Amino acid sequence: MMDKEKLRKADFFSGGLITLFGMFVIVKSLGMPMKDSWGGVQNVWYVSPAIFPLFVGTMLVLLGGMLIRTALKAIGFSGVATVIRYFLSSGFVSFLRSRETVRFYGIALLLFTFVFLMVPRVDFFLAAILFLLAFFCMFYLDRAELLLKLMLLYCGGMVALIFVLIVAESLATLLSHPADWFVLVFIVSFAGVVRAQISGDSQLGKKFRIALILALAAPFLIGMIFKYFLLVPMPFEGLIVEILDLIWYAEIWG
Repeated sequence: MMDKEKLRKADFFSGGLITLFGMFVIVKSLGMPMKDSWGGVQNVWYVSPAIFPLFVGTMLVLLGGMLIRTALKAIGFSGVATVIRYFLSSGFVSFLRSRETVRFYGIALLLFTFVFLMVPRVDFFLAAILFLLAFFCMFYLDRAELLLKLMLLYCGGMVALIFVLIVAESLATLLSHPADWFVLVFIVSFAGVVRAQISGDSQLGKKFRIALILALAAPFLIGMIFKYFLLVPMPFEGLIVEILDLIWYAEIWG
């Protein structure tokens, strides 16, 4: 357990980040209209969509400031200077390269690309399969050198996906859903690389098979329940949804 002084030093910088994020939210909220008209009716300021994010941003700034104040009372500015010197030292570089920190990079990479890159632009089933497969292989197989290799492979795939998305309109004249096809090929390639990397290790081979089954089964089980039973559309419907629609709404079902 961290001692109180270390916790307060961490609180100072956490409070700073919270305060900066709150300021960012406030600035973005101020860009929203405070008054507007709809169908000739003038809306008043207190029904503006900016009110809630302004409130959240203001509370974040206040709470972040209180956290900074509490930390400074405990450690003083000399304690802050000590932490800054640590950030500039080789010890901090070693921390950034430690196994635990690299695992954090992997989690952040997967979540960021899944939410902001794939979900809005790639068929949901394919995006979910790739996310789960990469997540399981990186962390369930639990081998440090494999984690780094798979992170680099995944990064390369995401860079290539961005390129495919940029030229997708041109590629669509030759092949429908080009980004979906790319992700499908990348899923197969990713699984093949992982299988080759763990070849000869029966324990990891068993874990890989479990990961592959779960990565394939979970999106289809959950996705089809929402899509066809609860009638909730997927965030992005592409190649797989099109195929499932052809099967689900075929005459043999009716």
